[in-house]
Amino acid sequence: MNKFIVLIKKEFVQMVRDFKVIWLPIVFIFLGITQPIVTHYLPSILGALGGGQGITIDPSMTAQKGGEVLASTLGSQFDQLGLMILAISMMGIIQTDKANGMLAFILTRPVTVISYIAGKIVSNYLIAAFSVAIGYFASYLYVNYLFTDVPFSHMITALVFYLVWVLFIVSFTTMISTIFNSQGIIALISIVFLIGCRIIVGLSTVIDFVNSASMSKHAMEVLITGSVNSKAIDNALVTLVWIVLILFVTNYWIANKKFNHE
Repeated sequence: MNKFIVLIKKEFVQMVRDFKVIWLPIVFIFLGITQPIVTHYLPSILGALGGGQGITIDPSMTAQKGGEVLASTLGSQFDQLGLMILAISMMGIIQTDKANGMLAFILTRPVTVISYIAGKIVSNYLIAAFSVAIGYFASYLYVNYLFTDVPFSHMITALVFYLVWVLFIVSFTTMISTIFNSQGIIALISIVFLIGCRIIVGLSTVIDFVNSASMSKHAMEVLITGSVNSKAIDNALVTLVWIVLILFVTNYWIANKKFNHE
């Protein structure tokens, strides 16, 4: 356990040096407040700029309920630009250690491969979850101010569901960072696959059941309808199974590539 804590501390020290603990939360705060502000003020801005000429503005845009706007923050901001930013920020999570020889050095110490991987995923998940949560909370405050109030219990439930999806994003990007050596390829594969998962949500009940991106859809449904989908818990369990399989592949790949001293 002490070695695991040391690995997590090492990751956080590196995040501080890279200012990741500062810029990533700021980016998600910006994404979080963008959706309610744009949704509320865009018709007025277009009208002031003469946008009424040839442009039809849906009057129901500003009449949306708070839950709908907060759900669109997850779907339109976090699941698109936010997802890309997360993948790019973590594309070197293991690739950097492979390139500079740090991975080989660490594993010559009395450190297991699974402890190394777990330290990477836990530390990066904590900063990712914190960034998403603080951006989501900022959006929640603006939504309550500009639109109708969203029940706090709905907000928290949706956040918990969404953070399961974030854990999958972190785990998958870690696996891709382990397999490939080019950060550009790592970012491209991660972004294309994860956004692809999000796009196909809703096409089939079978696909949705095994698709981890469905957790984002369940989070949005809680905010819009105020009720939890009966399949949400099952989908969360399937997502956790996928994460365990990803950890297994990552562990096997590092061990098979002889990064371990054994």
